[in-house]
Amino acid sequence: MKTLKILAAPMLIVLFLSSCASVQVLSDYDREANFTEYKSYAFYKTGIDKVQISDLDKKRILRAIEAEMSKRGFTKSEDPDLLVSIFTKEKEQVDIYNNWGGGLGWGGWGGWGWSPYYWGGGWGPGWGGGAFASTRTEGSLYIDLIDTDSKELVWQGKGVGNLGNIENIEKKEERIREFVAEILMQYPPNQVAAK
Repeated sequence: MKTLKILAAPMLIVLFLSSCASVQVLSDYDREANFTEYKSYAFYKTGIDKVQISDLDKKRILRAIEAEMSKRGFTKSEDPDLLVSIFTKEKEQVDIYNNWGGGLGWGGWGGWGWSPYYWGGGWGPGWGGGAFASTRTEGSLYIDLIDTDSKELVWQGKGVGNLGNIENIEKKEERIREFVAEILMQYPPNQVAAK
């Protein structure tokens, strides 16, 4: 039983931390758009100026988009086929994990105590329980592609994931590149003809 207790807590923490690192991605597109015609892009300054994040983070996002668009064969142009705009949202999430139970549970090795992983006593028979709460910042990054001729949105990608208060600039830039790359992996959309 001791081995189970020792291995279970670190494994839960690893699972929790790895789930925090992922980016959930959604995309939507105009089924009438012909995505093979789009070869060039420019940033839509009016839309980007409205984004309420620091100018430094805007630059990081735009640089990451430039790198991903270049990988897809797009060129930046004064007379583009597409305009690229971004939008961001941020919200604070509070996660509460309860660990209540009877029978075999936390509490039994000498009563109540504190551990960095749980409230309660050790593993054993009896009633036990506790709670663990954590806060995290969940951020959303939207990337919009607008047809310059029709002035209509033809594709939108959205990435949602946890954003730490990253003080290390390299880690922050890496996280932004990850968000952008995951979102733009959805472009161009797989257009399947309706039957």
